[in-house]
Amino acid sequence: MGNIFNLNRFGFLVKRQWLDFGKVYLLTLIILIAVIFSFYCYFIPSPIENDNFDHDGNLDMRFRYGLFLLLGFLFISITSSSYFNILGQKPRAIQELMLPASTFEKFAGALFYTAILSVISYLLIFYYIDLGFVKYLNGHLNEFKMESVKQPRIKEVESIFKQVATDRNYLMYVSSFFPFPFLVMSIFLLGSVYFNRFHYIKTAISVVIFGYVTFYIIFKASTLFIGDKVLNNVMIQKEAILLWIFLVSAAITLTLWLITYIRLKEKEV
Repeated sequence: MGNIFNLNRFGFLVKRQWLDFGKVYLLTLIILIAVIFSFYCYFIPSPIENDNFDHDGNLDMRFRYGLFLLLGFLFISITSSSYFNILGQKPRAIQELMLPASTFEKFAGALFYTAILSVISYLLIFYYIDLGFVKYLNGHLNEFKMESVKQPRIKEVESIFKQVATDRNYLMYVSSFFPFPFLVMSIFLLGSVYFNRFHYIKTAISVVIFGYVTFYIIFKASTLFIGDKVLNNVMIQKEAILLWIFLVSAAITLTLWLITYIRLKEKEV
């Protein structure tokens, strides 16, 4: 077991990997903070504007959902695609592969940085920026003009994470699609090992082609065998479908991680 995984050796490996990956990672974090802050400053409701409310009469903060998903995809895909890109540079790749650590420890280090540290960092950054703007809005509610005389008062804004945690539908979808961020990471992490150059672009193109072909086959097969009842079956069997989405995406993620480990082992040989 000591040849496969040693905690002290793994700790030294994580510190060593930070010298290369840490620079890209920190720069990405700085850009991420700037982008999120800029979007909030631009789209956040303002007392000097008229169109500040959604169809429910609350301050319109719906831009947060698209921003959270899009930036999350870009952030985790870029960090994952950057992790093993050094292996595409032959002189540095030899030095990297000769590090006194097992393949499993190198792979575990990749999971630590991409599947754990990146996710936690993104959630914390988005949470605190969102919370800061929410507190600012709630402290200036009396400055907004009421759009309807029937509305007694403007409802306080909730953070995006509080909304998800207190809404049963949100929780159902979040739990069902929980493996998706890790699926994206596993795809781009594999691409960083598999491709020698232009890792992100080649991986993204491969994902688009594979995704298009897969969804086209599924749609055609569903139409052929079920016909016009597809939509009705989807609505009736929503919970079963969401469960299958969770199971299939988790299975694909684990499979891609296994392939990445095997590919990394092949490079060392």
